[in-house]
Amino acid sequence: MRPLYWVISGIFVVLTIFPLIRSARWWVRAADFPRLQIATALASLLASYILFIDINDLWDVLYLIFMVPALGLQLVRIFPYTMIAPNQVRKTSSYRRADSIKVMISNVLMENRRATDLLQVVREVDPDLLLVVETDDWWHQKLVPLDELFPYRIKRPQDNYYGMELFSKFELEADDVRFLLSDKIPSIRTGVLLPSGVWIEFFGVHPRPPDPDHDSEGRDGELLLVAKEMRRSKRAAIVAGDLNDVAWSHTTRLFQRMSGALDPRRGRGMFNSFHAGHQLLRWPLDHIFHDTSFTLVELRRLPNIGSDHFPVFAELQYEPSAEAKQDAPKADHEDREEAAEMIQEAREGGADKNLGSPTYEL
Repeated sequence: MRPLYWVISGIFVVLTIFPLIRSARWWVRAADFPRLQIATALASLLASYILFIDINDLWDVLYLIFMVPALGLQLVRIFPYTMIAPNQVRKTSSYRRADSIKVMISNVLMENRRATDLLQVVREVDPDLLLVVETDDWWHQKLVPLDELFPYRIKRPQDNYYGMELFSKFELEADDVRFLLSDKIPSIRTGVLLPSGVWIEFFGVHPRPPDPDHDSEGRDGELLLVAKEMRRSKRAAIVAGDLNDVAWSHTTRLFQRMSGALDPRRGRGMFNSFHAGHQLLRWPLDHIFHDTSFTLVELRRLPNIGSDHFPVFAELQYEPSAEAKQDAPKADHEDREEAAEMIQEAREGGADKNLGSPTYEL
């Protein structure tokens, strides 16, 4: 019985250690995603070992020495996204519709054909800003009815899973997508005019995930480029989209420190958005970050639309006085050096070498 426990437990301990390795290899970065599932497995194995196995020799002690810290590390990473953790974003105290913006993001899954489900959710939620990713020509046509609801639009359908369309009720400054590290993976940067007359900055992103064919350099580099842009922006800013990274990963936490972005999920729950089809294998891939000048009106995960992602919705209020009450994550010299190295690796090719030449420089 003991050897079986050691082997199975050893697998989960190794998966716990992988994210500590500063490597862009896809199989290392993939271990970032299922932290809740790994923590559950570690806790179950540890509890049953203590319950059913007598702890009476050195091997049992060594087992505990490896298992307890591994479980502790997983719990430390996921604790900020539980409801007992402190909130990173303050709740709006006095609602002002003219300063608020309702943001909805949805990865529709290019092969998904339940467009009517998405349209129904959009009409029910009534967002001011809607970012839709993985749109091809089929989805582009099916989303045309939204033009009546959203007078301002940026559309770039593509058949490679990286199509992107932004619909807005508020005036937009840009009229097209841009390309950060690859001429086949678009992103959006645009000003958005709130009804109160304040311009804010919006970044829509959908970098490629780490997978057996590609490591994570491209994703990491794109997120950190956006982080630097957000930090340098003179406007209040929101970053939203399917980041293909989990909230607790090293890259996303580095993104927050480099950008100064807050995560409204902290202290409120994980809001797992992927995989919509597998209840036991879910983690937060779809994100809405913002700077300290916003407070939170509402945050929720929306109903299944047939995609592998649930849509996510947040209403934020522009509230400059909140800047003094909300602490922005801060990057140190080591963070800035690491971010520069990761961006350079992405520019030199890395995960995007087969996607085309970069068309954008920061």
